[in-house]
Amino acid sequence: MFSAWIHGDPRKVVYPTDSHGQFCGQKNTPNANKAILFYFNMLKCASPAVLINLQCPTTQLCVSKCPDRFATLLDAWNSKNWEYYKQFCKPGFEISKVIRDEDCPSMIVPSRPFLQRCFPDFITRDGLLTVANQTLFKDGENKERSVTVYMCLYTLCCCSGLVITMVVSLLFILLLRYTAGVLLWLIVFCAITAVGYGIWHCYWEYSTLRGKPGTNVTISDIGFHTDFSIYLKISETWLIFMISLAAIETIIVVILIFLRSRLRIAVALLKEGSKAISYIMSTLFYPIITFFLLAICIAYWAVTAVFLASSGYAVYKVTSPDDKCMYANITCNPKTFSQTNITKVCPGSQCMFAFYGGESVYHRYILVLHLCNLFVFLWLVNFTIALGQCTLAGAFASYYWALKKPNDIPACPLYSSFSRAICYHTGSLAFGSLIIAVVQTVRIVLEYLDQKLKGSQNACARYLLCCLKCCFWCLENFLKFINRNAYIMIAIYGKSFCTSSKDAFFLLMRNVIRVAVLDKVTDFLLFLGKLLISGSVGVLAFFFFTRQIPVIQEEVPSLNYYWVPLLTVIFGSYMVAQGFFNVYAMCVDTLFLCFCEDLERNDGSSSRPYYMSPGLHKILRKGEEAAKSCAAS
Repeated sequence: MFSAWIHGDPRKVVYPTDSHGQFCGQKNTPNANKAILFYFNMLKCASPAVLINLQCPTTQLCVSKCPDRFATLLDAWNSKNWEYYKQFCKPGFEISKVIRDEDCPSMIVPSRPFLQRCFPDFITRDGLLTVANQTLFKDGENKERSVTVYMCLYTLCCCSGLVITMVVSLLFILLLRYTAGVLLWLIVFCAITAVGYGIWHCYWEYSTLRGKPGTNVTISDIGFHTDFSIYLKISETWLIFMISLAAIETIIVVILIFLRSRLRIAVALLKEGSKAISYIMSTLFYPIITFFLLAICIAYWAVTAVFLASSGYAVYKVTSPDDKCMYANITCNPKTFSQTNITKVCPGSQCMFAFYGGESVYHRYILVLHLCNLFVFLWLVNFTIALGQCTLAGAFASYYWALKKPNDIPACPLYSSFSRAICYHTGSLAFGSLIIAVVQTVRIVLEYLDQKLKGSQNACARYLLCCLKCCFWCLENFLKFINRNAYIMIAIYGKSFCTSSKDAFFLLMRNVIRVAVLDKVTDFLLFLGKLLISGSVGVLAFFFFTRQIPVIQEEVPSLNYYWVPLLTVIFGSYMVAQGFFNVYAMCVDTLFLCFCEDLERNDGSSSRPYYMSPGLHKILRKGEEAAKSCAAS
């Protein structure tokens, strides 16, 4: 990446440039007194061509200030507004060729500078949100307001929703210590009841249709129809539904009968996880450190990408309003462009700045360097996540392996675990994250090839590519599962990555039924918690934004389009809850591996006592007694 830092010039990306690649507001340049970029037609910036050329396909001009009034080219022509209007036209334009060469914008609207670029200025006047005196939406209180007031108010509301989510998530995790069993059996009861109701409803529909004429035909006689309501009028369809639901109900009941002891262990581990977090509360705030480290990784990748993107000299390409133009996206010279016949073949086409590049060996391999930068970014991100998982695993393992809880728990377990991970385990964490980064890079390359081959007629190549994408997706998830448990074993024993991966894998295989039950029970309960919290905060935000809370009805202004802040609150709440519940999931996984290891290393005698809590030991003892009684009978 040193080449990028040597050849790159971040000014080319940070500071705005006009359509000729000249900086706005930089000293010793033609635009020294013009520091703001003005777009002739900003709506064209939403064109798909932006993704190809990395440049908005409209004329861009450096100006000293943004327009402060609304005017059109036809209205300003031959009027007193022309002197003001022409400052937003290209320098040195010819009046007779303004319309043909598109040397002036078709209209200007009141704008304000933001990031040294002119953006339309939205204001509310007489209860109407307007830009350039054009109504956008109505304010229910019919008062003049600035959009900045709305932005500040609803930003504050969104932040308040996230804070509420954080508090509720914390309380929910702590209350799982007492409510995990109730939640689990409530969910099981609801599932059995729902399937039972489905069986009854299918039987009722079947018995109702069986006596009617024309409903006794079979599905094979009807064949395939796109209107699926036809099948619902046949008694055989409801018979098939009833048999299927009955089979599902039977499977659920049989699983509950034979795996009830495993379910009790899963519930006990969930309660134990909540207890462990209550003793080590600092672990709930470790995601802040992870977020800070990820921000550094993203900043490094973005800065390096900027230097790579700004390496070289300005490259110009032909842009045309007609997508069928044969000269579109080819390189051109802005000085000689007017002398070519491209404007005749493709009316309205222009030679505009596209990006920075070159013809040297370094510039020819810019794409490869971007891929290397992406690979390093993925490696750093996965290393940061691995460091967090190993740190949390070490803290929770110190809780489990304390014989007398909480007296034997070491002081500052999170800090001690973080120090051990940094001092002794960075090589193992780097190697594990390297494997994940390689697989993720291959997946990104496959996605890139898939996009390139979308228009291809080679069905075999597309099928092979689809299979490769599926295989690498499965491989990535499998490796993440192995790495997660390997980091737990590293935090417990301090062995190498390969040894820890092998030990964790065989330990899980020896307890495969417990792994399956615990994984599904934990995932479902945590998903339910995240859904419950984000949904509750979303309902509260809906009542707030729609002014249905009587206490604050007068203080909060109405807003017709409240879906954007509402969805922001829901999504943000889910992400905050995800951060808290990821810590809880790591706690449960660590305690489970410690529990399995404890069962294999100890037998409960005075010389080799169990380190598990009395609640877990009680459930385990009941399970062993039940197994012995079944064997004796």
